[in-house]
Amino acid sequence: MKVSIRPLENDELQDGIAELRVATYPGFPEAHETEYYASFYRWYLNHPLAGQVYRWAAISGKDQVVGHLAALPQYYRINGRRVVAHTPGDYMVLPGYGFQALPLMRTFFRATENCVACDMVPAVIQVETRLGAEVVGRMQYSAKLLNVSRLPVPALPERARKLLGLPARFAPPRGFETGGEARQAGETYAAPRPRAPIPTPVKAFLNRALEEIDGVLVRGFGGAAKVEELEEFGEEFDDLFEKVAAVVPCVPEKDARFLNWRYGPGSPQGPVTVLGVRGSNGLLGYAVLKTASAGQDGYILDLTTVPGYQEVARALLRESVLYFRRAGAHIIRYRFLESPTSLGARDLRRLAFFYRGGRRNTLLTRFEDGGLHKTARILDNWSYNIGDGEATFWLR
Repeated sequence: MKVSIRPLENDELQDGIAELRVATYPGFPEAHETEYYASFYRWYLNHPLAGQVYRWAAISGKDQVVGHLAALPQYYRINGRRVVAHTPGDYMVLPGYGFQALPLMRTFFRATENCVACDMVPAVIQVETRLGAEVVGRMQYSAKLLNVSRLPVPALPERARKLLGLPARFAPPRGFETGGEARQAGETYAAPRPRAPIPTPVKAFLNRALEEIDGVLVRGFGGAAKVEELEEFGEEFDDLFEKVAAVVPCVPEKDARFLNWRYGPGSPQGPVTVLGVRGSNGLLGYAVLKTASAGQDGYILDLTTVPGYQEVARALLRESVLYFRRAGAHIIRYRFLESPTSLGARDLRRLAFFYRGGRRNTLLTRFEDGGLHKTARILDNWSYNIGDGEATFWLR
């Protein structure tokens, strides 16, 4: 069947793209929220590089939209040089038209000079690498449990059940009866097994224990650094970014203008909470926090410090944990690349974050300039948080 790739320059195919999204993600109710996705592209009209946003649709011979891909631009600082790189986003192909995934991505690479992608889906990564992107490495993914309410009862031997006074069987928790996929924007989950929820008395005991443990763990962590809630992204963020770029070879350009666009009014992730630490030389570090899934999931979208200020990073992590606990979150998720501007794995373990081997994002790059590409393909050259690129633009 003949299929053509057409650039999108107006709203003529928006209904077809909305139908494609619903057909591609039939188990995701949010796929029906067409206004949300339309607002995403209106948000991008305020991006500093709005004129370099590209979109393409794959159209069948029956004028049906069977595929879609966007190229989303961003400034990066590579070896002190300011460059523009695009990220593939909103990548969809109708079931039965999987062969169109390759022509769509080929169109992306032909139209863009540089690429930085942060992807999780192996099939997408395979297409990107086949067409010239190179895997730099995988991001760290750590999580911290604050509340056990969403956890099912683990399998227990009969003797342990009797000791705890638990019945032999429970009704499966609501939403687990059909074995449907759990929904998280930007993440792929296997269908959960139908298991019983933790009984209320046991759950209350475990949650109190977690809270008491946290009270001990955060005590003294981060030293005397004073953390405050910041009201805006002002000029001090420009100064902090320049201090980062002077030391780190590869970093997304996160000055005040970008951060206001990324997290300020109109952002799909707004409102967010911004924590900061100031010193005699200005802003020393900040963290951007967001709750999702009706407040149950807490995300550290960004945690960046002046290079080498580990105590500041620890203080920001300490206050992030306390913030999400007060907000009633059940779990904290944090994806990042370890660098001179971030926390270390040991810091996270000290506050009882656990390492997640799965659901990790992969960073990929392709730069036309050979020198820039040589620098960007080395993982240790990067400072990067999950909120720095397209991977969390769709988080709700």
